[in-house]
Amino acid sequence: MTMNYELTLPHKIIFGIGKRCEVGSIARTLGHRAVLITGSKTLAALGFVAQLIADLEHAGVSVLTTETISHEPETQDVDRLVTRLRRAMLPGDFVIGFGGGSAIDLAKAASALLPQEEAPVVDYLEGVGRGLTLKQPPLPILAIPTTAGTGAEATKNAVIASYTPPFKKSLRHDKMMPQAVLIDPELTLHCPRKVMAESGLDAVTQLLESYVTRKHQPFTDALVEQCFPPTIAALETLLTKPEDLEARSAMSHGAMLSGLALANSGLGMAHGVAPALGTHCRMTHGAACALMLPITLRTNMTICAERYAVLSRRLFGFDRAVSEATATERLVDRIEQLCKSFGLPHRLSDCGVQSAQIPAIARDSQGNSMSGNPKELSVSEIESILRTIY
Repeated sequence: MTMNYELTLPHKIIFGIGKRCEVGSIARTLGHRAVLITGSKTLAALGFVAQLIADLEHAGVSVLTTETISHEPETQDVDRLVTRLRRAMLPGDFVIGFGGGSAIDLAKAASALLPQEEAPVVDYLEGVGRGLTLKQPPLPILAIPTTAGTGAEATKNAVIASYTPPFKKSLRHDKMMPQAVLIDPELTLHCPRKVMAESGLDAVTQLLESYVTRKHQPFTDALVEQCFPPTIAALETLLTKPEDLEARSAMSHGAMLSGLALANSGLGMAHGVAPALGTHCRMTHGAACALMLPITLRTNMTICAERYAVLSRRLFGFDRAVSEATATERLVDRIEQLCKSFGLPHRLSDCGVQSAQIPAIARDSQGNSMSGNPKELSVSEIESILRTIY
């Protein structure tokens, strides 16, 4: 088989329990002054933010400003932050994203836009605005995730939302991949159960979709095959043992690899529909992915049975005597049970979605992720699929 692929990866990944103590020496390689963007206010309340700043200053890295975001970043969040910072930036400045996917995405968006000519972020997003491109390289980024799910620490895009008009679109460029990623699984211990469940299912969705996308490739296949079984096992362990650090480590590892996989292979229907559910119905991204994953697996089953069976055999230890159909059905059943175990919604009506909203949700699902789905789907077909889970 002839191989032909490209890879975009972080320059450096530091992973391990307790590794957060190395933040100063890592940051010092990126610049002299940091813009610090943090997520949940719990991080500050528990002293993590203060300790991070102290470690940076001890290493000779000052903090220009700290910004906190507790929701998925919106266009006005990006524009407000970039406008405030633009005239204060100096050579040697860089950006730290310390939190979940929202904080890291805002950090990546700010790092990308600060060196550019002044224009609102919407003009740089895919499929909306003026289609501007990044002419200057983004500022260096240090990503420090405190949830295990989005994989934003290992992707080359930032997802930005708008609710008037409704859309979620990516600001994307190869150079938006973080220069350094610091992953300490202990930082996820204080993650609320709901966030842990939703972010964990986001990671699982990314692993499954990147494995069967039209653009999958040998490198990402190997990543998914290696980490899919331990990621599922870890998430199941955390149902009853949220303090289990071994499981937390496996989830953080799986989330990071899911980001690497999607950054280099793309996604599919679940991630195509999830942004539309977010903008039209205010569903969180993780909950939308968890709701859409089982029906996505079933929709693609006839095309992807062989590849689903590979993951199922690795997960269950099946031998070749187990048919592809049986192995695939067992995989989907396992995913459905995992979602139910965490109490995540499995019908659109459970999430407050109105039947009248479904056509608009289907229409707005035709984005970059949907283009990678192994089965080509029209807007009317997506609408019909959504009505089966209403």
